[in-house]
Parts: sequence; structure tokens; C-alpha cells
Amino acid sequence: MNVSKIITLAAAMLVGSTALASAHSVKPVDKRFEKQAYSIEQGRRSGKITWTEGIKLRAEQRRIAAVRNAYLADGRLTRAEARDLRQRQQAARWHIIAEKNDSRRRLFGLPRVGR
Repeated sequence: MNVSKIITLAAAMLVGSTALASAHSVKPVDKRFEKQAYSIEQGRRSGKITWTEGIKLRAEQRRIAAVRNAYLADGRLTRAEARDLRQRQQAARWHIIAEKNDSRRRLFGLPRVGR
């Protein structure tokens, strides 16, 4: 009787651990959101990202966050969903880099407007 309980308990632990291993962590996604928000704000402060570019980049971040929230509606993030979010965030990162390195700048001496 005790042996069957131990085997059942071990099987339950194995199934539970594999289910947890298949769910992907949201921490890297959230960390990328923080880094990209900081990068946009840093570009705005330095003048490398104009007001309209900042609006566009933050709107893209909000769209990705909406997709993230839709994916997490069931409480977990699948491998395909994590890959899709990673690809969207990588594309957004390249958009931030492109806007920082284009020739448009806030004119020196003008105040920084907007968020």
C-alpha cells in the first residue's frame, strides 16, 4: 500500500514538473519592455528621438503589450507565443535603433515636449 502511494506521488510530481517546464517565463518579455521603454525615453531626453517618433514607438510598445496580455489570458505562455513576442520585441528594438540613428533631431535649445 505504501509503495503504491509513493509511486503515485512520484508520478504526480513528474507530471507537475513537466507541465511547469513547458510553460515559458514572462520575465524576459517584461524585462525587454522595461529596457525598450528606457531606451525610448533616453532617446527623447537626448533629442535623438523626436516627439512624433516617440509617439509612434510607444504605440508599438502598447500594441505588443496588448498581444502579450491576450496570450496570457489563459494564465500561461506557450513556446509559440513566447517566440512571437520575442520576434515582435526584436523588431521594435530595431525600430528604436533606427529612429535614434536617423538624421531627425530635436533642434538644440527647443524644449522637450510630450512624454
